[in-house]
Amino acid sequence: MTTTIKKCTHEDLYELQEISYETFNETFKDQNSAENMLAYLDKAFNVKQVEKELANSSSQFFFVYVNKEVAGYLKVNTKDSQSEDMGEESLEIERIYIKNKFQKHGLGKDLLNKAIEIATECNKKKIWLGVWEKNENAIAFYKKMGFVQTGAHSFYMGDEEQIDFIMTKTFI
Repeated sequence: MTTTIKKCTHEDLYELQEISYETFNETFKDQNSAENMLAYLDKAFNVKQVEKELANSSSQFFFVYVNKEVAGYLKVNTKDSQSEDMGEESLEIERIYIKNKFQKHGLGKDLLNKAIEIATECNKKKIWLGVWEKNENAIAFYKKMGFVQTGAHSFYMGDEEQIDFIMTKTFI
C-alpha cells in the first residue's frame, strides 16, 4: 500500500467537495436524522463554501492518497480562521476524515502527523481540535496521540445542538 499526502489547490475543488461530503456523511449519518444531516451537508460542503475555505490563506487542506486514490483529507486553520479564538500560538485541526474503506490503516495518524509537522514549522505551541462527545473511537485515537480534553463547545447539526470536546496537544 503506497500512501502520499498532497496539499490541495484550487484545481482540487470538486474532489475536495466530494470527499468532504462523502466522509462526513459516512461518519455521522447513523447517529443523526436525515433532515439534520442534509441541512448540514448542504450548508458546510456546497461548492461555494468549500471554494471559499480553500481560498483562505489561513487554512490548508491536504489529501491522503492510497495507490493514487484519495482516501481522506485534513483541514488545518491558523489565525482568525480557527473556529474558536485560541490565539496566535495555536493551530486547529478542523477536519480529519478517512473514507470507511481505508480506515484502520494508519492514515489518520499520517494526517495528524502532517498537522503536527505544520504546527512545528509555524512555531505553534499547541494544536487543538473539536470532536463530537459521542465519537468514542476518535476520542480514544486523539488521547492515544497525546491530546487531552481542555474544554467543550456547541456544534449545530441542522437544528440540533451537539457538544464537541475540545482536545489539545501542547508542545514544549
